[in-house]
Amino acid sequence: MGMAVMASGVLTAAPKEEGNIKKIRPKQTVTLDVFSQLANYSGIQTGWFADIMLEKFNVKLNIIPDVGGAYQTRMEAGNLGDIVVWGDNTQKYQDAIKKGLLADWEEDKLLQTWGPYINANMKMALQNNKFMVNKDKKLHGFGFGVSTSAKDIQQFMYTWDLRFDLYEQIGKPRIDDLYDMVDVLAKMKEICPKGDNGKTTYGVSLFNDWDGNMVMYVKALATAYFGYDEFGFGHFDSETGKYIECLKEGSPYLYCLKFLNKLNQKGLVDPDSLTQKYNGMSEDYQNGTAFWNIFNWMASGTYNSESHLNAGKGMFPVAPAKARAAVYGQSVYGGNRVWTIGSKTAYPELCMAILNWFCTPKGFLTCQYGPEGVIWEIKKGKSYLTEFGKKALADQNNTEMPAPYKGTYHDGSFQINNTTWTLDCKNPLTDGEVYNRYFWESEQVPAKTEIEKSWREWANASTPDKYMQSTNYYVIPGSLYASNSMPKDLELQNKQIMECIKNGSWNAIYAKTDAEYDSVVSKMISDAKSYGYDEVNKFYYKEAERRAAAEKAAMGKK
Repeated sequence: MGMAVMASGVLTAAPKEEGNIKKIRPKQTVTLDVFSQLANYSGIQTGWFADIMLEKFNVKLNIIPDVGGAYQTRMEAGNLGDIVVWGDNTQKYQDAIKKGLLADWEEDKLLQTWGPYINANMKMALQNNKFMVNKDKKLHGFGFGVSTSAKDIQQFMYTWDLRFDLYEQIGKPRIDDLYDMVDVLAKMKEICPKGDNGKTTYGVSLFNDWDGNMVMYVKALATAYFGYDEFGFGHFDSETGKYIECLKEGSPYLYCLKFLNKLNQKGLVDPDSLTQKYNGMSEDYQNGTAFWNIFNWMASGTYNSESHLNAGKGMFPVAPAKARAAVYGQSVYGGNRVWTIGSKTAYPELCMAILNWFCTPKGFLTCQYGPEGVIWEIKKGKSYLTEFGKKALADQNNTEMPAPYKGTYHDGSFQINNTTWTLDCKNPLTDGEVYNRYFWESEQVPAKTEIEKSWREWANASTPDKYMQSTNYYVIPGSLYASNSMPKDLELQNKQIMECIKNGSWNAIYAKTDAEYDSVVSKMISDAKSYGYDEVNKFYYKEAERRAAAEKAAMGKK
C-alpha cells in the first residue's frame, strides 16, 4: 500500500500531528546536539528558526560541523550526538552503524509512534535505507531530497550565472565553449575593475571548505559543462555507464582545471580562493567582486538584492552553447545525505518528532523559507510569499524579523544544511504546486526590473529553469545505487591520493605560466600513481558497473 501511494505521488495526512508534538514537548528546555557533516556553522542555532524550535519543542539546537577531527573524536567517545546528519552513506556512516552508534528506528515503534508522517509518506526512502544502504539491514533513517515521483526532474542547480549588466555592456558576445568565458570575463573586469566595497574584481571567487576527493569547483564545473556526475576520483557518464578518471589525459576534470588556470593567468581568479572559506566567497559575490558562478544559489542569490536589481545590475544564466549541464532526476528513494538519530541520545522520541515535523509540508516550508504567515502562506490551494517574505528573501542580511522573532532573516537560516523532501516535488497542501517558490503560480509575474526584463528577452524565457530547459541539458537519474565501502587496505592510499589531487589542483590553478601548469599537473599525476591511484581506481571501476546497472533499472531499461 505504502509503495503504491509513493509511486502515485499522493501523500497521506499526518495523523494527530500537533497532538504528538504537545505530548513529547519537555517541560524544561533541552539542548540537542546536531552533528551535521553538511553544516557550515558551529554553535547554537539562532534567530527565527531557533525561536520556532523553542516554542514548538522547547529545544535548542547545538550545531556541530564535521571539522577538526570532530567525527573521529565523537566516534571514539562512542556518542555522535542526538540528531546526526551524514554527508554521504559510505564509510563513516557504515562504521557508525557497525559500532552501534545510530538508533534503530523500528525499535520500540520509535518511527511508527513519533514519526507518523515519515512512516506514512516516505516508504520507498525508508526501505532503501534499510534494505539497500545499511549493512546491518536495520532502519536508521532516510536520505535527503525525497520525491513523490521518479518521473520529474529537480530544479537546475548548474545555471551558469553571469553579471548580465556587464555582459550587455561588452556587447553580449557569443559564448560557444567554456574557454570563450576567459575573454568575456576579462572584458568585464576592464569595464568594472572595482566591486561595491572598492575591492579589485575577478571573474570567479572560489573556496576550499567543500573539497573532497577533488577540488569541489573544478569537479562541479565538469558536471555543469559535460553533464557527468562526480564519482570516485573522477566522473560518471550516466549515458554510457562509464567511469572517467580525473587524471586521465583529456578528462573533463583536467579540461576544467586548465580553464581555471587560464582565468588565473589573466588575473581573473580571486587570489584568496585557496585560503578563504565559504563565507569569504559569499561576501565577494554579495559585493559584486566576482562576476560568474555555475551554481544557481551561490552567487546570484546574494548579489541580486533589490538595490542591485533596481540599479540595473544582476546575475542571470548565460550558458556556453556547448555546455551540457547536468540536472538531477527526482528520487523516491532519497539521496545519500542521511538523516539519523544517535543511539546514545537521551531523547530519541523528541528527536524523531522533530525530524517528523521537518518532513510535514508546513515544517518543510518553514525550514526552507521561514515562519508561516510571516514569510509564506497557503490560500485556496496556492502558495504565496508575503510582501515581507519577498523583501526578506531579496535582502536576507539586512531584513530585521518582526516580533516575536529576533535578529535578521539571515540570522535564523536553517543551519543543519540538509533537506528532507526535494524542493521540486508536490506539496500536498496545494492544488499540485511544488515546494519550490520559483515555480509557484503567484511568483510567475512580469519582470520587476529593467535588468530582469532585458535578460528574459535575451534568454527567451521567463525563469532560469525555463532557459536551462532550452539548452542541451542531461538528466542524471535517481537510482538505488549506494556505494560499497572502500576496502580497508585501500583506505590510506585513497586518503593520500585525495590530498595529492586537492593540493596539486590548487597549485595548478595558481600556476603562473603554461609550462608551470604542465609541470604541476605532471607531478600530481606521478605522485597520485605512486600512492596507488591505479589500484584504488579498480575499486571505482567496479562501483561504476554497479551504478550503471542501478540507473538502467531505475529508468526501466534492460
